[in-house]
Amino acid sequence: MPFSFNKDNTFGAAFAGYAASSICLGVLSTQAYTYYKRYPLDRGFYKALVLILWTLETADQALIAHALYTYLVSDWGVVQILLEPPIWSLIVQVTLGVVTGAIVKANFAMRVWRFSNSSIPVTGLILLLTLAEVGVACLYTVRAFRIGSLADIGTLKVVGSLSLGLGMATDAIIAFSLCYFLRNLRTGYAKDDSLVNSLIIYAVSTGGLTSVISLTTLVLYNLMPDNFVFMAFYFVLSKVYANSFLAALNTRRVTRGRGTDAEPTTVPTFLMVGKVTQQTVHRDPDTSHTISALELENGHPKDTKSAMEEDINDQTPSYAVSW
Repeated sequence: MPFSFNKDNTFGAAFAGYAASSICLGVLSTQAYTYYKRYPLDRGFYKALVLILWTLETADQALIAHALYTYLVSDWGVVQILLEPPIWSLIVQVTLGVVTGAIVKANFAMRVWRFSNSSIPVTGLILLLTLAEVGVACLYTVRAFRIGSLADIGTLKVVGSLSLGLGMATDAIIAFSLCYFLRNLRTGYAKDDSLVNSLIIYAVSTGGLTSVISLTTLVLYNLMPDNFVFMAFYFVLSKVYANSFLAALNTRRVTRGRGTDAEPTTVPTFLMVGKVTQQTVHRDPDTSHTISALELENGHPKDTKSAMEEDINDQTPSYAVSW
């Protein structure tokens, strides 16, 4: 399809995407600040991961800004710019975005691993699809440096569509897997199932949002390759991934409060590290007092809430909550 230049649906659309991604970066920065303030004793791994994601997305935004400044300010009005190869920053931005998404998906894959009791086929499939997406994105980047002009970006449609399709499939598998394995953790107690349901809703909403953005980008890229409307959605995609991961970290304390401060029954303890464990308890029919398995083993009941808290504290570090 021939490239027809229209400033509104080319650079105008790209600028709109830049504005939206700036808002997402602001939200990400707020979440990063909240994380470090709320969890000063969290694992060094997660602290480093948050810093890496924030740095990648800040660099990603800087690359977008550089590309748009070049096209809209430095070279504005120079028609020949469309006949020249794409600026390097616009191409490298694609790779950074995929790397961010891959980091987040790898962490979600580890959640699937824990909730599924170490299911190698499911976790392996997610990781393989993630690696495949990174590989195809790198191929896209290499080929993008070789095209003759910005107007030829539509010639990369097959490779770009494959990368987006792999990302969308990975998101869908992660969301479905989390929902399936979390559903198996339901106990029949309303308070416990409320926690599980909230995690299922989060998994669906997160995977659904990223899948919708990926699908929208994919459709627009194939239906309208002669403009930059698809860029508006792609600029936002990686920041949605990063924000979803930070949101999961920052809601851990709230989720733990719902899972352990309520009257204990059979409570699934969801760990960021380790495997999913269950705290089994028993109810005394005569006193309506809930007695934990630990109390029964010792031959004497304790105060229910303190016994549960002690047992959970013995099993999990302070940062190991909900996800």
